[in-house]
This record gives sequence, structure tokens and C-alpha cells, in this order.
Amino acid sequence: MKSEETRIEKDSMGEMAVPKDALYGASTQRAVLNFPVSGYRFSRALIRALGLIKWSAAQANHDLGLLDAHRAALIVQAAEEVIEGKLDQHFPLDIFQTGSGTSTNTNANEVIANRCAQLAGKPIGSREPVHPNDHVNMGQSSNDVIPSAIHVSAAEQLRDCLLPALEKLRSALSEKAKGFHHIIKIGRTHLMDATPVRLGQEFGGYAQQVEYGKERAEKAIEVLRELALGGTAVGTGLNRHSDFPAKVMRHLHQRTGIEFFEARNHFEAQGSKDAVVEASGQLKTIATSLFKIANDIRWLGSGPRCGIGEIRLPPTQPGSSIMPGKVNPVMCESTMMVCAQVFGNDAVVNWSGANGNFELNTMMPVMAHNILESIRLLGNVVDAFTEKCVVGIVANEERCRELVELSMAMVTSLAPKIGYDRAAEIAKESARTGKTVREICREKKVLQENDLESALDPIAMTQPGGTGSGGG
Repeated sequence: MKSEETRIEKDSMGEMAVPKDALYGASTQRAVLNFPVSGYRFSRALIRALGLIKWSAAQANHDLGLLDAHRAALIVQAAEEVIEGKLDQHFPLDIFQTGSGTSTNTNANEVIANRCAQLAGKPIGSREPVHPNDHVNMGQSSNDVIPSAIHVSAAEQLRDCLLPALEKLRSALSEKAKGFHHIIKIGRTHLMDATPVRLGQEFGGYAQQVEYGKERAEKAIEVLRELALGGTAVGTGLNRHSDFPAKVMRHLHQRTGIEFFEARNHFEAQGSKDAVVEASGQLKTIATSLFKIANDIRWLGSGPRCGIGEIRLPPTQPGSSIMPGKVNPVMCESTMMVCAQVFGNDAVVNWSGANGNFELNTMMPVMAHNILESIRLLGNVVDAFTEKCVVGIVANEERCRELVELSMAMVTSLAPKIGYDRAAEIAKESARTGKTVREICREKKVLQENDLESALDPIAMTQPGGTGSGGG
């Protein structure tokens, strides 16, 4: 970099050339040079959370009489710009950095202090009138700020991104369950024909999975409400006012609408990251449900002529560069790939969470990146899957009726009347000859016609008690 494009700043290690227009300082620039690893940056959600914490800390320290009104107002204004995303270009650090995230907390302190200098008409780098450590970082440590930022950002994203998407999907699946209630189709267990079910019952099961997914997301928010902020370096609360945590929590609640509270035990909150591991586990379970739903829908729509074909998925794009007219279940596939990514992200969070050594976890940046990525991907793909697939699904009623009649599993309801062994013989003959169970029973006069029609009524088979003749 040319000399006219840089300025010289100092930190505890000495002088460092910093890009002339950058709001960050020497310590951040050292991290830029130290960690040219991945090109992955902290997400908007995490940077916003850092801004919220610095905004709330300035307010709290002013409330406590520790920060004068002028400096507090400057920090609040600069932090507001961080919250709103106006200064994102000044957060250049790679995810794979110092394991405590100290580089990123320092980055935030330097950006806010230098922005305060600009607002006050002072040169950036002057540390006047606001010092990055003495004022912006007052009552804080990277070791309690970064875990708190992870919790705040993940809780906000769960509430604002994932929960609304899941509710849209649940509602769409519930509507399909109601609309498909009258349609009888064949059930499948072990991928083999089983007794009949209603198509609406299948979709009702999917809707319930998503309802439970919403509850799991809410549980994740609940465990993330507990913040390490106030523990400072190792959990003892050194160098912060005794009332600082309560004050800062009140201001965070005011800004986010989420009732964050001080950690019950700061040594647990900083030495471990179990809450993040738990929240990621909830996301993994949600992804497991979504994978099952998307995969089932993909199979149910397979065909259109030579597959199951019990439902038709809305066409979204051409499916082949060589086979004209082919349309693939791409929205299901996209959803399933996101779920696979979430499974991988959760493995990273698990390993990272296990690396809490004594008073500090030192794999927090990658934990933050992965849990926020899981939330973002799930929220986005669920929205797309709902709008471009689920809402447009229609039933192929004729195909559903055809497969019910062809199924050997229809014989199940006869077992209480004619015995398991004889019913099994009829099923095997159906498989061997291609005749339906109904046709074979009529040929062999297994039951009177009225009794046969009653026993082979697929609608009755979809209700508790079946045809009313017992059985297990």
C-alpha cells in the first residue's frame, strides 16, 4: 500500500500503518495481516449485536455516572451507525482469528472511537475525545462481549428470520392437510406398501413437525437470553460497576424486545458455550424435520408417469439440459442441501463448544459464524420452499385411488375375519398374479359381498379401530 494511502496509528505493540480512510486502528490492522485465512467475515447480525452491546454499555455507564454525557452521546451515536450497518466496511476481519474474538471486539472499539473523533471534529486515530479501551470498552472484556454478541445476534435472528418462516410453512402444510383430508392413499412403511392413510393425515404430520420446530426455536431463544456480559476477563467482574450488568440488560431489552438477563454464573457463561451448543442442536433437529418433509414430498411427487406420483409439485425451472420437458423437484433438493449444511455446522459448534478451557472458550468466532449461518440458511430456504413448492402442491386423486386398490396391504383388514395365515396367502397370490386383493377374495368367495366391501373399505382403515373388527 502506498504511503499516501495509509496513516500511522499506535497500539500497545507500537506503530502500525493503517489504511487512510479506515475507521479501525492498529490492533485491527494487525489481525487483518495475521489472519488471511478464509475470506469469511462476521455476518451483519453479529456486527449489529456488537453495536447493540456498545450502545447499551455506554448508556449504562452514563446512568452509573462513570461516563460523561458528551462522550456517552458520541458513543451512542457511533454505535447506532454500527447497529444500522452504516460502518460494516470497517469490519474486515476473518472468522478464523483469535479464538476469543478479541480482534473483533477491538475492531468494534476502534471503529466506534474513531467515528466519535470524526463526529467531534477530531482526527481519526487521535483517541480524542473517546478512547477505544477506556470509554467504548468500559466495564467490558472481549471475553464477555463476544459470547454475549453471539447470544444476542442468534436470538434476534431466530425470532426475526427463522420463526416467521417456520410459521408460514406450518400454515401452508396445515392448509394442505385440510384440503387433502378426503383423499385416501396407500401408506408406506419400510418403503413398502402398508395400510391406507389419508393424504391429509400425512401432511398433518408434516405440519406438526414444523410446529414442534417452532417450539424448538423458541427454546433456543430462551437459553440464549442469559448473557455473559458483566463477567469481564475471567468471570469475576473485575473493573466493572456492580450495577453495570443490570443496567446494560435493561438497555438491551429496550432495543431488542428480548429480555436478556445476567448470567447466573459468570464462570459457566465464559468457560463454556453450552447454551450455543444447545441452540445449535435445536437447529439441527429442525433441519432433520425439514429434510424428512422435503424428501417425502420429493418422493410423493416422483414421476410424473413412472414414479409414485400421488402429488404434483409446481414446476419451477427446466430440469435437464438433454431431456426436453423434464422438471425436477429442485425446491425439495435445495431444502435438503441446506439441512445437510446445518448438520455440518452443528458438528463444528459441538467441537468448538467442547473446547472451553478453564475460564474461556477459544473457538467462539467459528461458533458464531456457524450458528448464524444455520439460522440464515434455514430461514431463507424455508421461505423459498413454502412459496415455490408447498403452496402449489396439488393431489393426484386418481393415482392415489389406483395405488390403494393395487396394494397387497389391503388384505390387512381381512386378517381379523379370516385369520392371518389365510390373509397372507391372498397377499402372496396378489403379488404373484397381479390381481387385486378384492378380485381374489371375490373369486374365492372369502366373504359375502357386503362383508367384503366393508372389510376392504379404505376410508374405514384410516380411522382408529379400522373396520371395527378388532385386530392388532
